[in-house]
Amino acid sequence: MIYCSNALRRNSPNKQSGIPDRWLDYCPVGKRIPGTRFIAFKVPLKPSLNCQVPGSHSFGLQDLLDSVQRQNQELGLIIDLTFTTRYYAASEVPQSCSYVKIPTEGHRVPSAEAILSFKRAVRQFLKENRVNDRLIGVHCTHGLNRTGYLICRYLIDVDGLDPAAMQMPHTLRRLLGPLEAKLALLHPAV
Repeated sequence: MIYCSNALRRNSPNKQSGIPDRWLDYCPVGKRIPGTRFIAFKVPLKPSLNCQVPGSHSFGLQDLLDSVQRQNQELGLIIDLTFTTRYYAASEVPQSCSYVKIPTEGHRVPSAEAILSFKRAVRQFLKENRVNDRLIGVHCTHGLNRTGYLICRYLIDVDGLDPAAMQMPHTLRRLLGPLEAKLALLHPAV
């Protein structure tokens, strides 16, 4: 996920409108992480929230699918890490996509239970989708911290990625950089 700018911030508090705080500041969808099936994005909003967003910045589930399709990719699974159900309902997810909700508190390192649930969901999807190249879309509120942390944990713990490896794609190095402190909390140096 890419931070866009803070130029879109409104003067009125977003909490009152239901739009997540700073949600307009972030680009909606990232690109497929090279060498993986992961793509990160910010939380899509249901129509009743999107109508409060300037038209060119609205972002719902159909916008997500269209954006991924414009990248010549297909989304097969959405992993929702938000700690609420107010942004959209699971029933709104198109039938072409699987959906997994793993409620994960923001501003904290994800729990061991959340990490395990994430790994299980990804492994199950990959097992069921060996013959295709459908993507695993992951989002929290802004598509950054919880999203990046859990994707990185999967790549390190399951795929054996060495975060210090020089061959690591630039995008992933940028994603891992801010998360090193969080990883150190879970895996302190001996």
